[in-house]
Amino acid sequence: MRKAERLFQIIQILRRSSCPVTSAQLADELEVARRTIYRDIAHLIGQRVPIAGEAGFGYVLDPRYDMPPLMLTPEEIEAVVLGAQMVAKLGDAAITNAARDVLAKIASTIPSDLLPFMVEPAVSLKPSEVEDGSRFDSRPLRRAIREGRKTRLDYRAANGEVTRRIVWPVLLGYADAHCLLIAWCEAKQAFRHFRTERILDLEVLEEPIGLSRAKLRQQWRKWRETELSRPRPAP
Repeated sequence: MRKAERLFQIIQILRRSSCPVTSAQLADELEVARRTIYRDIAHLIGQRVPIAGEAGFGYVLDPRYDMPPLMLTPEEIEAVVLGAQMVAKLGDAAITNAARDVLAKIASTIPSDLLPFMVEPAVSLKPSEVEDGSRFDSRPLRRAIREGRKTRLDYRAANGEVTRRIVWPVLLGYADAHCLLIAWCEAKQAFRHFRTERILDLEVLEEPIGLSRAKLRQQWRKWRETELSRPRPAP
């Protein structure tokens, strides 16, 4: 790794860390000697990068420090490309298009010498596993989650019964084969998981949920922990 890339990576590691990062941790992640880290830290401080700390304690970066956000490394570019391929498997047209837009924005911004890492990355999914992503439009549900609004669903259960529910959307969870809407169901007075392919119709209502997004998600996590801790019947 060139020195310029290493200095950039040190800043990135410090930016993503919520506690001091030791020279040993930096050296291990960057695969260099600790003395190299000491020299690099001294160089960054000399360039007025606001790093505080010392050897043996750890280093922190002033959270107010601003750095051009698209100074990407080849590894970061390849991670984004791979992520876009994985998103395409979800069968959600809106999310797939958003991922493609991100790639286009990155391609128009990064230096030309980094473009090959987007065009011919060193990582990829199997071509047969990359889907077109056109089965489900998550935009209304994602809007309801962001805005904290109740949503009406016409839902077909596994037995074919169709019911109408008013739900409080919490999260869209994606798996390899399907997408689940996690929501509080007013009729059942409990959290429920709804397969999106079984949603026949939905309407985002004007009525707000009345709980903050963080509070609702916290309550769902507690419910989930309780459900996971319940003993399962023997097979």
